[in-house]
Amino acid sequence: MSNVYPRSFSHIGLSVTDLDAAVKFYTEVMGWYLIMPATSISEDDSAIGVMCTDVFGAGWGSLRIAHLSTGDRIGVEIFEFRNAEKPQNNFEYWKSGVFHFCVQDPDVEGLAAKIVAAGGKQRMPVREYFPGEKPFRMVYMEDPFGVILEIYSHSYELTYSAGAYQQQAKV
Repeated sequence: MSNVYPRSFSHIGLSVTDLDAAVKFYTEVMGWYLIMPATSISEDDSAIGVMCTDVFGAGWGSLRIAHLSTGDRIGVEIFEFRNAEKPQNNFEYWKSGVFHFCVQDPDVEGLAAKIVAAGGKQRMPVREYFPGEKPFRMVYMEDPFGVILEIYSHSYELTYSAGAYQQQAKV
């Protein structure tokens, strides 16, 4: 017998080149809560040092990490690694792996403007899923550290339960 049920989303981990600037951006622009300030972790025999070696392999040396939380209790771990570098092409969407995360804000345009004002980029115009029919809007953005994020005006369930990509039948 299989116990299949929908698991809750706990957190996402982001790598950045400047942890202090990222914490400032995500608390001031996105409004997320700082639940554990920037902390330095070293490759050693401590419990967290051993855990990091399990994940990153021997020789990772040290890192800095901070923990934030969204308004709906999703955790955001932000990492700054010793030799952190921003990739030249951070939008290789065709490669397997996570390529963006999405937040919800009824003021898509306002949040997009705040992200741009804080050094991020707007990657496309704000678009409607059902132009003239429903007020569902979205836009792809980039934070100042090269992380791709999307903004939805409405919940994921509302957006897709309406059949966002289905062609309307011609009668």
